[in-house]
Amino acid sequence: MNYFELFGLVEGFELDTRQLAETYRQLQTQFHPDRFATAPEWEQLAAVQRAAQINDAFTTLKAPLRRAEYLLSLRGTELRGEQQTLQDTAFLMQQLEWRERLADLKGETDPERAIKDFRQEIRHDHQLLMQQLTQALATGEDPRAADCVRKLKFVDKLLEELERFEDSLFES
Repeated sequence: MNYFELFGLVEGFELDTRQLAETYRQLQTQFHPDRFATAPEWEQLAAVQRAAQINDAFTTLKAPLRRAEYLLSLRGTELRGEQQTLQDTAFLMQQLEWRERLADLKGETDPERAIKDFRQEIRHDHQLLMQQLTQALATGEDPRAADCVRKLKFVDKLLEELERFEDSLFES
């Protein structure tokens, strides 16, 4: 089942999230298992399975990175579960620098300010990568798009780590 077709959307990275949410609500209403409570067991099971597919499709399409991965998989580039490392030396160096900065935040005299500045820098780079991803997917440059997804996954994890670090400061 193609998730884009399920939601009546044109297959592509850019999509109308309001239409996605509205169609999701309609599909959930139509296929909610409670509507099949008095139906034969096989129909109840089918409704549960269909509702799960709808939920999975919605979760995939509403999240930009998941949507990009899914779109790439439809085009024959499978990223889920892969262990391929990036070959971009500049980005690998950037990763090391970010990791060092994250570790150095503990020694900052004004950690709140340092965290804010660091987060702003990372978010800026995230935006640039999202723009590159959007362009690569629109122009069919799937290998470049796949690299952008890999980089964005790293950046997302880094932002999560920064968030956990910030939380740990306030727990002390």
